[in-house]
Amino acid sequence: MLNRDQIKYFAMFAMLLNHIAGIFLEPGTLPAELFFDIGYFTAITMCYFMVEGYQHTRSKKNYGIRLLLFALVSQFPFQFAFEHGGLSMIYTLFCCFLILVVRERAESPLLRKFLQVLLTLATAVGDWPFFAAAFVILFDEARLGKRRFWDAYIFGVIGFGLMQGFGYASIMPAAKAVLCAAGACLGMLSSGFVLRYLYSGKRAEHGRNLSKWFFYIFYPGHLLILGIIARM
Repeated sequence: MLNRDQIKYFAMFAMLLNHIAGIFLEPGTLPAELFFDIGYFTAITMCYFMVEGYQHTRSKKNYGIRLLLFALVSQFPFQFAFEHGGLSMIYTLFCCFLILVVRERAESPLLRKFLQVLLTLATAVGDWPFFAAAFVILFDEARLGKRRFWDAYIFGVIGFGLMQGFGYASIMPAAKAVLCAAGACLGMLSSGFVLRYLYSGKRAEHGRNLSKWFFYIFYPGHLLILGIIARM
């Protein structure tokens, strides 16, 4: 069985492959698509752990402050590496954190739904827009049981697969677009397999603080390094 930190380390490696493909490799080639597909393991896994971490953190206030701080720290490396506008994935995760706060604390059902929609729309300017927020909501709903866990994955992955398929269809033949979209879905479904059947539900017994800060620092750090290499 794998603990939470071990899964997160693999997720960081998968994210690195995804970003290498996005910065250095030609879209549509086999290496690029393979790296992208492996990388799709990461975002959905981090959404799952955000929901879990929100429920178990000692201080939700400090959790939110850390996300906001590293969203600010990560913005320059993100734009430096990818050379385009928009905000980083940490910003998107901060919006997802606020969605969880709203779901927990908003007393009015109407206000709760309105704020969730507003925060989901706010992810439009971030990396992995809309889908991260949708998965966080689905996983929060799915905390009650195994069947709901798979319902969340299947519902989310189908939506993601359709979006990817339409996107690929605009730049490549239909058969290849379907194949590439299926590969993206397999990368995400592998996350569900690992979390449901290989995850122990526990953190590492040793080095917890080191791992926690490594996960925060790795994101801006590896983007800055990739950006420097790209310019060299």
